[in-house]
Amino acid sequence: MAEKRNEQDRDWTDGHVERWLPVLPTLDPDIEGAVTRMSKLTVHLRRVREQSLADFELDRQEFDTLHKLAGRGGAASPSELAADLDLAPASVTGRLDGLERRGLVRRTPSRKDRRRVDVELTEAGRSTWRGAMAVVGHEEERLLGALPARERALLSDMLRRIMLVAERDGGAGWR
Repeated sequence: MAEKRNEQDRDWTDGHVERWLPVLPTLDPDIEGAVTRMSKLTVHLRRVREQSLADFELDRQEFDTLHKLAGRGGAASPSELAADLDLAPASVTGRLDGLERRGLVRRTPSRKDRRRVDVELTEAGRSTWRGAMAVVGHEEERLLGALPARERALLSDMLRRIMLVAERDGGAGWR
């Protein structure tokens, strides 16, 4: 149950819930508060990420490609990247062309099959990816640092339980 808070402990959502309760008397203030806060935090972190990408002169697709490549240890085939990104191979080729021109990735003949190429992060690509990740990671740590480790673990566990319901019953699956 939502509790009355001191003025310094109130956030924007507290006022939002108070405004809607008279209009929607059956509104559960805890559900509305949690969902609204999750939504606002998602928007905030998205803005931080977008600013980070701009600071590192990356667009979202470039970052996603570097991220998937980094997640494979810094090297993958174009077809592996296409599968990871859920894209047609031709779309990945266009992305790789731009990233290679900027010196963020390099394509080399495959050691396993000379008819194929491997894509590798360059040192500049790895550094750019890590820099963009660090900005977002710092903000996530700053926000969640408001909670002690035990509460962060509890929050993560509670969100996992909610996600399991969403994935099972609502089809909220993604890669």
